Amino acid sequence: MCPLIPNGIISSGWDFVIAIILGMAFGFILEASGFSSARNIVGVFYGYNFVVLRVFFTALIVAMVGLLYFDYFGWLDLSKIFILPTYLTPMIIGGVVMGVGFIMGGFCPGTSFTAVAIGKIDGIVFTIGLYFGIFIFSEAFPLFGDFYTSGDLGNVTITDATGIPASWVAMGFTVVALAAFWGTMFVEKRVRKNMTEYKF
Repeated sequence: MCPLIPNGIISSGWDFVIAIILGMAFGFILEASGFSSARNIVGVFYGYNFVVLRVFFTALIVAMVGLLYFDYFGWLDLSKIFILPTYLTPMIIGGVVMGVGFIMGGFCPGTSFTAVAIGKIDGIVFTIGLYFGIFIFSEAFPLFGDFYTSGDLGNVTITDATGIPASWVAMGFTVVALAAFWGTMFVEKRVRKNMTEYKF
């Protein structure tokens, strides 16, 4: 069973409808979590707000454990889930570039659109820059097209790379998430206390 469209449970004509519904739900959750505010997002880099870490870790654990249980009960065939190919070096460099942009701009692509949706000027400026960057990247792509697909490891997972069973990987990430929730709580309190003491 599942995914619904590949198994013919629903027709492929529903894919865009489902995408729109999921997109709206995702945007609502981002806004409800405070991700339309650049201050909340960059707070994780300065230690005064770890809402980004908590929300994304929670989403990761829920999705990971949920998929494993769905597979266990036969509700989902994990072999039919698309896994993005891993291009190691380009992805590392891309992650660094996005991280720098994250800190400088205060948004990632998804959260910038959330900010635009509620009329925030910084989100609008960031999104304009985003499209400008996409245009430059597209025009310059022939110059580094070979590098873009270098270091291809295929559709690899952590289980494939390490041999560790998926259930143990999920448990490990859960432990790390709980430890991160607990540890960042103390960091957040300490940083906010210092910010209050040195505020003029």
